[in-house]
Amino acid sequence: MKKRIGNCPACGGPVEFQLSTALVTVCEFCHSVVARGDKKLEDHGKVADLVETNSPIKRGMTGRFEKKSFEVVGRVQYQHPAGGVWDEFYLRFPGDRVRWLAQAQGKFYLTTEKRLNQNTLLPGFDVLTPGHRFKLPDDKTLVVAESGIATARSADGDIPWAFRPNSEHRFVDLHGPDNEFATIEYGDDGQHLFLGREVSLDELNLAGESWDFEPPPSANTAALQLNCPQCAGPLTLHAPDQTLRVCCPSCKALLDCQHGKLEYLQTLTMKKGEKPLIPLGSVGRLNDVEYTVIGFMERYVVYEGKKYRWTEYLLSNPQIGFRWLVRSKGHWSFVEPVPVSSLIEFPDHVIYQRETFRLYDRGTAHVKYVAGEFYWRVTMGEEVQSVDYIAPPRMLSFEKTTSDTGCELNISLGTYIEKEVLEDAFGVKDLPAPLGVGAIQPAPPPPRDIYSIWAVFALILLGLDLLFSSILVTTTVSQFHFFMALIVLSSWPLIMMLGRKQFEVERWQDSDYSPYVGADE
Repeated sequence: MKKRIGNCPACGGPVEFQLSTALVTVCEFCHSVVARGDKKLEDHGKVADLVETNSPIKRGMTGRFEKKSFEVVGRVQYQHPAGGVWDEFYLRFPGDRVRWLAQAQGKFYLTTEKRLNQNTLLPGFDVLTPGHRFKLPDDKTLVVAESGIATARSADGDIPWAFRPNSEHRFVDLHGPDNEFATIEYGDDGQHLFLGREVSLDELNLAGESWDFEPPPSANTAALQLNCPQCAGPLTLHAPDQTLRVCCPSCKALLDCQHGKLEYLQTLTMKKGEKPLIPLGSVGRLNDVEYTVIGFMERYVVYEGKKYRWTEYLLSNPQIGFRWLVRSKGHWSFVEPVPVSSLIEFPDHVIYQRETFRLYDRGTAHVKYVAGEFYWRVTMGEEVQSVDYIAPPRMLSFEKTTSDTGCELNISLGTYIEKEVLEDAFGVKDLPAPLGVGAIQPAPPPPRDIYSIWAVFALILLGLDLLFSSILVTTTVSQFHFFMALIVLSSWPLIMMLGRKQFEVERWQDSDYSPYVGADE
């Protein structure tokens, strides 16, 4: 391929368009965006420095995907509406064909633009809200996970579209079965549809001088030591490349964190009982994965004037991202994200992995207190619309966040976990015992072999009754005794069934959607 070479209109340094379809490139000397004009190169302004995201992908690397080689020729970094950043890399395949590789929250999505004909018109930006199911032109049905307005923050290398620093981009992200993924971009030049799927690093077969990425051997290795700008006390960031909020452990100042630069926001009031039961910085192993506890949050909902509180612990692992531990009334659950396309919604239930989850609760969740660090710009009083569905010992939670610049739906799966498991995993002792019945607490199993024992005794009594009736002169009193014994013995399963029903009644007592309401009326 013949490369196009010119001089940067800002500094005069040489610039080179390696991609024939590139509309802009970034000058390596002055970091100006150089665009192709009708007659000469144009200066579209300087870009900000790229934020270090510890991405294993760098410009100039090569790889192979589905038996076709490619080269990483460019990169754009977007500012997410929630405050974080994500990277979009441009891969040049044979024939100068370009594919887009997005990296966000440790996942990679490879897409190709699907050209739309004049008769194809996608729904408008305001129509595709999170949770909306949309059928694409190829008849695939995907689910909207997020819509928002991002800012093109920085760039590097060749860009196959007219990049301008600080320009706004309206986008909608959709997910489908089998890791399918799509993005719709709404710009001044119309709608653009990108189709593809989630991929792994192994599938990309990356190689090159920059390929020196080695996953950290432990979850607590890449911590950054800083000082609080409010009290000068020491601060440790366990996920410095993703942390956007951190609370100083010394003065309780809530700080905005922009890539290691701290800015004071407000001082939080620590109330009695809000101290984390598992200390921040603790390292533990759950499901054969090592996690570091980096954040703590207290949240609540209000129902009929009463606050229902619970606490959440943010866990971090460099390889798989973030997970949560949730504690409600002393009951614990381990929470992980779930793709929005992996379930089917109905008015009063959800089907996930062929299991039915019943509607348990819906409302507005408020943030009451935070400590530690978080990967979004958490604020006191922050609100999200939440809906919970249960199939003990699991819970599906839907949380929708809406702002002026975006709307996002996050779905998570919580699995009940005994406090003794957490004590062993994180080396803590004497966690408080749970109160009452938890929303997803497993029902107690019946005593071992109770039904077998009951059946054996029933058969023995019945056999004795028949024996006495045929051989001996049985009085009315003796027959009555056998009859009463059979009744008492037969009541065991009934008593157990009533006990299990009472357990379920207590589980649903705080829910407006209890299947037991009116059952005894």
